[in-house]
Amino acid sequence: MPPRATPDDYQDHAEAGKVTIAAEFEGHSIATPQGPLNTEDYVVVEAALFGPPGARLKLSFDDFSLRLNGKKTLPGQPYGVVLGNVKDPEWQPPEEAKPKSKTSFGGSEDEGSGIQRGEKEPPMPVKIPIEVQRAMAERVRKASLPEGDRALPEAGLIFFEYHGKPEKLHSIELIYAGPAGKSTLTLQP
Repeated sequence: MPPRATPDDYQDHAEAGKVTIAAEFEGHSIATPQGPLNTEDYVVVEAALFGPPGARLKLSFDDFSLRLNGKKTLPGQPYGVVLGNVKDPEWQPPEEAKPKSKTSFGGSEDEGSGIQRGEKEPPMPVKIPIEVQRAMAERVRKASLPEGDRALPEAGLIFFEYHGKPEKLHSIELIYAGPAGKSTLTLQP
């Protein structure tokens, strides 16, 4: 994910040594260039690190944590743990063909199934095709904060395990404690 033009283009930014850290809270949404994805069990922060010309910095999701409502502090998570929980709001399962009647003599489709006449069979769980799962995983990987020694500016998404509703968050602080120093950013819920 490319960084925005300046740190001022994010909700908040703060200094950590010679590096400026900028961030924006995204809730359960995972922004990707191909369109948004979402996750129910993680919240997402888009973060960017800016430095002087020629600056390099070792980046890791481990350098970030998120303090929610002034109490609970959540460590950053690798993008791989999020993949099993990612959904594409645009993806629709293929239409199922209606089952045909078992008999043409007035028998019912429901006979022998253990389902009473008039009741509907519970829907089968939707299985997302492996190609769609791989495409979503690649989108998440590319949007995630890259790791390792990187030239600045650099940006990407950081994930934090949170099963609640973002509406219940009254204060959000992104805490950075890494090679550049320490800094805390206050984000908007």
